[in-house]
Amino acid sequence: MSEVNQAPRAVVMVRPHHFTSNPHTMLDNAFQSECLAQNQSEQAFKEVTNAVQILKNEGVTVHLFEDEQTHTPDSVFPNNWFSTHQSGQLIIYPMFVENRRLEYRKDIIDFLTDHYKVSSVTDYSFLSKENSFLEGTGSLVIDHKNKLAYAVESKRTTKSVVNTICEQLKLSPIVFNAYDEQGTAVYHTNVLMCIATKFVMISLNMVPINQRAQLAKHFLKNHHQVIDLTLEQINNFCGNAIELQGKNGRILALSQTAFNALTPAQITVIQKTAKLVPLPIPTIESAGGSVRCMIAGVHLQNK
Repeated sequence: MSEVNQAPRAVVMVRPHHFTSNPHTMLDNAFQSECLAQNQSEQAFKEVTNAVQILKNEGVTVHLFEDEQTHTPDSVFPNNWFSTHQSGQLIIYPMFVENRRLEYRKDIIDFLTDHYKVSSVTDYSFLSKENSFLEGTGSLVIDHKNKLAYAVESKRTTKSVVNTICEQLKLSPIVFNAYDEQGTAVYHTNVLMCIATKFVMISLNMVPINQRAQLAKHFLKNHHQVIDLTLEQINNFCGNAIELQGKNGRILALSQTAFNALTPAQITVIQKTAKLVPLPIPTIESAGGSVRCMIAGVHLQNK
């Protein structure tokens, strides 16, 4: 097998034709707001179109799928319902909110199976009927090179499911807790942290003091430089970024909102090993997710 890379060269994205902020996810997503713009659907469509073009210009292969349905308001965030792995495995996840389970798409799975080396497709979606949940790479922030999976326990991230999937993928699970200013559990791990090849972006202040040393130990052991994010930066989606492989090296895709919230010192650290590529997506961010949520990395090998 070829060397394991943290940054995928190809991604799956979904362009919504009827975008809206999902009322069913608002209860536990503190990052979400009700989008009141009259033309929110049109704006979201344009934001995805523009983001795809920017990524393509950087040399990233983008597999873009259209969603013309009206009952899947969060379909722009495909990273929550499936993930792919260099071993050839493809995992389908149990989603917390019922109307998000309507996002599962056979055509996307079939496309990946046709164009990449997929050895197995494992569907865990049935676990939602047992009130057990795990929302893809929203719940799991995976360090592919070091075979680790970081997960913040929440209503959407059940520890037993983390352990089951990590065992299948031969990943070591690192389950911890994280809370916002109000003491509410962070709903997805990927709003709190991003793992890149040479650095990790995380808000350690949101993690209980007695759990921080364990995280820091893993970062140090794996030679990840820690870029510590403030609560305000997390609220500006700085943790919701993804490292990708472009034609001229690695890039860090993040929103324009997140880029604007980074400090010059943080930008300097990132730019040592990855080019910052900001994507303007304010309408989509009103639904509580940002760039990382929009991108499902393809870690499979080409056929």
